[in-house]
Amino acid sequence: MSALVEVEDLRISFPSAKGVFEAVRGVSFTLGREKLGIVGESGSGKSLTGRALMRLLTPAAQLSAKRLSFDGTDLLRASPRDLRGIRGRRISLVLQDPKYALNPVMTVGAQIAEAFRTHHRVSRAEARARTLAMLEAVRIRNPARVHDLYPHEVSGGMGQRIMIAMMLIPEPDLLIADEPTSALDVTVQMQVLAILDDLVTQRGMGLIFISHDLNLVASFCDRILVMYAGRVVEECRAGDLHAATHPYTRGLLASLPRIEESRAELAVLNRDPAWLTA
Repeated sequence: MSALVEVEDLRISFPSAKGVFEAVRGVSFTLGREKLGIVGESGSGKSLTGRALMRLLTPAAQLSAKRLSFDGTDLLRASPRDLRGIRGRRISLVLQDPKYALNPVMTVGAQIAEAFRTHHRVSRAEARARTLAMLEAVRIRNPARVHDLYPHEVSGGMGQRIMIAMMLIPEPDLLIADEPTSALDVTVQMQVLAILDDLVTQRGMGLIFISHDLNLVASFCDRILVMYAGRVVEECRAGDLHAATHPYTRGLLASLPRIEESRAELAVLNRDPAWLTA
């Protein structure tokens, strides 16, 4: 499988009152046209790693890597014009909460059409037709009605589908989904994941799925990276997550409740300072 994304020794740091804080420390991985899950606690560097691929970091961030490439393009040396051609068109990012990511004063149909017309020279009529087709592809009933609604008029699950439609309508090669189901109930979660799985498989895309939910990622992705304190501490096939060997991963798995077990209390993760450097 040819590599769509190549990351080697990615480092992201920020200045602080106590000195330079290293948020991502030496992350390396490759991604083909597959589903890669990145899991870890809040603050482990998952989202920063995804945003680095789109060069969407704050000006204060200090970014370096031995290699950071997308489909042969060196993202570290790409010009602003080149990056504008990649963002949205070839790499799309689905944010966690559509209520904040969507523009509250534009209809959802206008926002999706805008995402398409930014990268394709088409008429308004064709953009509308593609928008309705995309809303139908993410399994929204009565797309013509939803097309004219504003973000505050839709539910959380529908808002997340609208966000997915907006990010997929330019037909990117890579989709970065940053906790796209964390605010949804279990039933809607499964529906959104089924939509992502179908669209990624049909279009032959690459997917980076960022999440806290180990069981969810294990059942949905092909491979998993486990991050702790800005580092990748373990990489495995999703089906082999139960056999993970790193103490941090084992601790995360042990802390999950299981319906078939009766325990007085859940296990607590005991952190080892050696994990920061080992």
